[in-house]
Amino acid sequence: MTTSVLFDAPGPRTVARHRIYSVVSLVALAALVAFVVWTMYDTGQLEYELWEPFVTPEYVEYILVDGLLETLKMAFFSIIFAVVFGLVFGVAKLSDRAWVRWPAWLVVEFFRAVPVLLLMVFAFFLLAIGDGPLTSFWCVVIALTLYNGSVLAEVFRAGINAVPRGQAEAAYAVGMRKSQVMTSVLLPQAVKIMLPAIISQMVVALKDTSLGYYILAPGLTAVGKPIYLEFNNQVQVAIVITALYVAVNLVLTWIATKVQKRLVGEKSPLELSRVGNLDGGSNTA
Repeated sequence: MTTSVLFDAPGPRTVARHRIYSVVSLVALAALVAFVVWTMYDTGQLEYELWEPFVTPEYVEYILVDGLLETLKMAFFSIIFAVVFGLVFGVAKLSDRAWVRWPAWLVVEFFRAVPVLLLMVFAFFLLAIGDGPLTSFWCVVIALTLYNGSVLAEVFRAGINAVPRGQAEAAYAVGMRKSQVMTSVLLPQAVKIMLPAIISQMVVALKDTSLGYYILAPGLTAVGKPIYLEFNNQVQVAIVITALYVAVNLVLTWIATKVQKRLVGEKSPLELSRVGNLDGGSNTA
């Protein structure tokens, strides 16, 4: 019988109780949705005039091209740069040389501590105001890269440290250099452990593009303002923009999960945490 080392398998009473909790939760959620819909109907929020922009081709194109496409572009560049940033500084924090390790630690801890919105504001005033060389678009990308890259640096560091030490020792024993051990032995195994956290951070980066509204950056939150100013439909705009964010995040998570399964397979997190020791050869006689 397969059991978990974290908790005992639930018994019949616990299973029945969990099913009751699930049914009660679904009923409560359905009641909440029904209440929201009824309230919107009662206050006239379901009138066609308020929803008309979202079925009008010109406005739909405006939302998708000037809003969704710009959001995806900001998220794409931010994620790519953040992964590179995180990899470089995550490996640097593991360096044996103090003059590499401590500056990397300082950079990572600083940008992890500063809120993303403040990073956007600093970047905007330093690089975009007046004759600044960059636009608000790139200020958002820079801010998201610094924050998410710092978080990913810790993810990379933890993932590399999670690989059993014997893997590196065996590589050194056959004459491999440290750079070869890192790129050929540790990172390929560590990526299996890091993938769930990387996927989560990708979703965070995509959602945080909405903060670019504060510094006049393009994106979904920016295109909503002209629409609700013209049609006075703030609630409808918020619902549609939120639905687009949720849909894109679900697609992103689905794609990333497919990639994870292709690279890792169906192993459980417990199996992944024992990379290199899955055969579990016990030394006890």
